[in-house]
Amino acid sequence: MPVRKHSRSSRNLKLAVVLAAIASCTPSGSADFMSPEQHAAQDGSADRARLRALITTRFRDLDHFKDRVSIHYEVDPAAQDSLFHRSSAVTLRYEDRGKTIVRRLASGTNQGDLTRVQDTDWLSKALFVFNNPYAVRKRKQLEVVSLLSRRRADIFGSKDVAFYDLAETSFRHINTPSLAFLTARDSSEKGFINTFNHVTAQAIITSFFSEDLADLVGDLHERLYMPELTTGRFTGRQLADTINNPLDNYVDIINNEIGQMLGLELKDRYGLKKSSVCTPAMLAAYLNDLQRYYMHALQIGLDPYRPSDEVVVKFSRKLNALLASL
Repeated sequence: MPVRKHSRSSRNLKLAVVLAAIASCTPSGSADFMSPEQHAAQDGSADRARLRALITTRFRDLDHFKDRVSIHYEVDPAAQDSLFHRSSAVTLRYEDRGKTIVRRLASGTNQGDLTRVQDTDWLSKALFVFNNPYAVRKRKQLEVVSLLSRRRADIFGSKDVAFYDLAETSFRHINTPSLAFLTARDSSEKGFINTFNHVTAQAIITSFFSEDLADLVGDLHERLYMPELTTGRFTGRQLADTINNPLDNYVDIINNEIGQMLGLELKDRYGLKKSSVCTPAMLAAYLNDLQRYYMHALQIGLDPYRPSDEVVVKFSRKLNALLASL
């Protein structure tokens, strides 16, 4: 969790007030936004030219993944025996459809560090601020993203929704099972759901906040669960683990980058800025744009989102409430 600036009670009260104000308004469309039907009528050539997102379950193991994505490790020789991997980095290179993603992940601060620093002495806090100025400066936005990433019924009421619910909804929208589910595991959480979750979340963070914040969120998350990603020094148990495997993390890193690319495009298309209000009509159109990408990139069919969908209405209200609280 990010470093907190406000107490939970004061933050919850502020969010409750904003939620009440938003709930009292009737959602309306905007002249700045095109309907899902208008977007669907646009030429899909741009989608066909984009890099294709990756699906973890389409790879047998890490060696199979390396046939598609090159991995280069940079490790300080003096730190080879260090358990903390203080001076290491990994660079992934993914080429597809004539385009290339090069993504470097260095060792450093993770999500857990942001939580633990709150209970340290003043000197440790000062050193943390010195070494992580951007994370400290963006602590409020990090907290907002954290809330968007989790269901928080204590703040937003029963049946709250998060990024994962959007991914699950897109998964349920798949209407071409014979094309989508090439392996039994494709229908598991490690299949389409995980791909949709990372691409969609990173796109939304990029569109409504910034690409830099999306990068930071992704890096903090990946470093927390597997710091060995930057060194490649995995144990046999890690490589055989079906829940927390480095293959999953590397796929996530590539998909995060694709999500950011889409997020930048949609930020420009919808003219999004800090004062933008995300109506259900706009969010449905935005999510349908993402689904159009999924259809072309993954060669599957998807049913569209509608402004009246419960997940769309709830997520748009939650997003607006959190943006208004900044």
